[in-house]
Amino acid sequence: MLRPYKESRAVVKRCLIVDLGLVGYADAYALQKRVVAARKAEAIGDVLLLCEHLPVITQGRNGKREHLLVSENLLRQRGVEFYETSRGGDVTYHGPGQVVGYPILQLGEIRKDVVCYVRSLEEVMIRVTAEFGIAASREAGKTGIWVTESEKTFTQSPQRTQSSQREEKAPEKLGAIGVHISRWVTSHGFAYNVATDLRNFDLIVPCGIAGRKATSLEKLLGRAVDLAEVKPGIAEHFADVFGFEMQGASRGELLEQLEIAERQITVPA
Repeated sequence: MLRPYKESRAVVKRCLIVDLGLVGYADAYALQKRVVAARKAEAIGDVLLLCEHLPVITQGRNGKREHLLVSENLLRQRGVEFYETSRGGDVTYHGPGQVVGYPILQLGEIRKDVVCYVRSLEEVMIRVTAEFGIAASREAGKTGIWVTESEKTFTQSPQRTQSSQREEKAPEKLGAIGVHISRWVTSHGFAYNVATDLRNFDLIVPCGIAGRKATSLEKLLGRAVDLAEVKPGIAEHFADVFGFEMQGASRGELLEQLEIAERQITVPA
């Protein structure tokens, strides 16, 4: 079981967790940058922002514009925004029904290992998925977590299972990751599809991987799933994997802390 951070530290650190609710991408990105600046200045502790986004397609540093399959004009007609961002990765979609997590952590105080950090974010989503009886996994050379349709056929008869395996689809992506690290402070993060409108992934080549589809917890379970069923598990497993004690706070409380931190940063010593 992956516990790379918890076992590497004798002292449990606190991490503030703030649920922003449904928020536009630009607003969340601006807030994220403020938290990152304060964290770099050591004027604030580690923070995990959770949110849902209004429909938006984002392109990472390594993204290719041809992976956006429609014009920006058509996106506007459909009420979908488009942003180029500083995260790693290619093109992805965010929207209602998806839990987006932005961990802003000082890895210099944890472990300076980018690969370990990304694998740990995957581990959080894998453990959350397991709570719903679904086995998600990693794929070599591909960031994120994936689910194979055959995972849902093993309880059927052997003859039906063998047939299902022959017709097995390629694994579908349930959770995506795209991060940015500067001076060992992390930003951006993960997106976990709970009840996401998967049709919007048809507007792009998700994460630049042709021939692969996105899936959602709702699709896999065949029932409606509320984000309130999922967020507590994300907080619990994030704490466990990273060795944090999570401390809840409202957006207003976070902004108060940021204002104090920013005054400390700007006032000469």
